[in-house]
Amino acid sequence: MNDKHNHDVTIIDFMKTGHNTCFVKVSGFDAGIEKKFEGEVKFVGDVPYGDLLHPQRSHLSGSCSEFVRSVLMHKYNEGQFE
Repeated sequence: MNDKHNHDVTIIDFMKTGHNTCFVKVSGFDAGIEKKFEGEVKFVGDVPYGDLLHPQRSHLSGSCSEFVRSVLMHKYNEGQFE
């Protein structure tokens, strides 16, 4: 039996504020370090920011951080945070 997990991210909530800013709260599973996580990403304009995505400050594995960025960018670009 294969117990290998994949990265996973779930949108818990989001809130748009003024000045073209959107805060997105997420939770998920980092398969690289085999741990659950949660955190927040801020979109300013079309650019995501936050410790979860920052190469030096993230507690996620590099591949999971990129996975989270990719999923959030896809959802953002499709207008799911409107």
